[in-house]
Amino acid sequence: MSSLLPIFPLELVLLPGTPLPLHIFEPRYKEMIAECLEQKKPFGVVRASSDGVADIGCTAEIMSVTKKYDDGRMDILTRGVERFEVIHVNQERAFLRAEISVVQDDDECDQPAAQIVTQAVRLHAEIVKLAGTEPSGPDETAGNLSFLLAGSLPLDLDFKQKLLATLSEAKRLEAVVGYLEAILPGLRRAAKARWN
Repeated sequence: MSSLLPIFPLELVLLPGTPLPLHIFEPRYKEMIAECLEQKKPFGVVRASSDGVADIGCTAEIMSVTKKYDDGRMDILTRGVERFEVIHVNQERAFLRAEISVVQDDDECDQPAAQIVTQAVRLHAEIVKLAGTEPSGPDETAGNLSFLLAGSLPLDLDFKQKLLATLSEAKRLEAVVGYLEAILPGLRRAAKARWN
């Protein structure tokens, strides 16, 4: 019997390697997180939308409990670890659990072209700068670069979900470059208007 992964449906997409702070206040999730902390186990984050929950999610490792409240609520910092596909949802407990299978890229040797990597990092740095913060993004040698770049920006959830399901880092980085190139002109105009 495979052990079931506790599932936290949220209106967001968690990507591997990216941080996710959470405020835990619902009784069922207080129970779930307490169990994960006690057993030092991850939980799964799947995107919840009006269409239900996504098939592909990402496991979240609890890095720290940043604050505990008297009524049992807590603030935690988690980090995305690995992608999974939901095989079967189990509803026997107050919170959802699922049988999952881990999702890997099809071909680990499928390395993105150097110019795509450089371009992705450059576009990301420009967007961060336009937002008024200092670019301190991942460098070009980071593993899962596409996830780190997309995960640090407030991008469209459908785009992030598609990225999560794409099984090639080269294809993901091309998608990130295309997406950032598409949104940059509007961001540049908005920044220009702010400065004038």
